[in-house]
Amino acid sequence: MKGYIEERAIELANYIIENKATVRQAAKQFGISKSTVHKDVTERLCHINPSLAAEARKILDVNKSERHIRGGLATKEKYLNKIV
Repeated sequence: MKGYIEERAIELANYIIENKATVRQAAKQFGISKSTVHKDVTERLCHINPSLAAEARKILDVNKSERHIRGGLATKEKYLNKIV
């Protein structure tokens, strides 16, 4: 694997862990796609640093379990702020 990809995967994992960030937030911060973030953290990082990958995975699992709540709140905000 290329060196910069390994570095990026480690940086992404550290960002996600430190900020409890979602895949979407990390992708926006680093200027890459959500698919790339997900692949880096869930697949590539396992080969580079398994313990860091496990930590990042915990955060991603929490985010995944809460996403329906965040979506509902976003929809609620959308309609509360809509001009009638």
